[in-house]
Amino acid sequence: MYEGEALSLLQTRVLGVLIEKQHTVPDSYPLTLNSLVTGCNQKSSRDPVLEASEGDVAAAIDQLRALNMVNEVSGGRVPRYEHLLGRALQIPSQSVALLAVLMLRGPQTAGELRLNCERLHRFADISAVEGFLEELAGREPGALVAQLPKQAGARECRWAHLLSGEVPSISSELPNRTLLERVDQLELEVVQLKQQLALLCAANPQNS
Repeated sequence: MYEGEALSLLQTRVLGVLIEKQHTVPDSYPLTLNSLVTGCNQKSSRDPVLEASEGDVAAAIDQLRALNMVNEVSGGRVPRYEHLLGRALQIPSQSVALLAVLMLRGPQTAGELRLNCERLHRFADISAVEGFLEELAGREPGALVAQLPKQAGARECRWAHLLSGEVPSISSELPNRTLLERVDQLELEVVQLKQQLALLCAANPQNS
């Protein structure tokens, strides 16, 4: 488990946006506060979609600067901000790209990560993605990603980042699993009741 201070959803969103825009709009990077707010509230390629205010994002930036994960770049008419995630966590750019996509889009399979990382880093194949994920999961002093339990009917396991502490998706999937088990139980009870009803009707044909 990641041993640093657990980050909020908005803090991880700010980091994800900074990393993403560094690669997709390099001419605009480092980003202004206004650009960061727009990126955090972007409707596409985001899960969940947020509606953060300028004040919320500014507070998140200050907290990340205190953790040495974001830096304010001097010069120019307005302050601009850059991420320092790779340096802060001592991880390579490939791992930074994977974490960014997980922070922006939530848990994903290795195949989804390879596709969604395309503009940040082009991985040769899925095994390359899995290699970096396994390094992040086995990292000392604390794992930065974790593999989630396979969902019912899913062919692949998903991965999630641990920068916000315990993975919310694990706890959110448990009620779904319990619900599925309950549905299975109810279906079995319906079958049993139908069988009992058929027996009663056979024993008392005049009442059927």
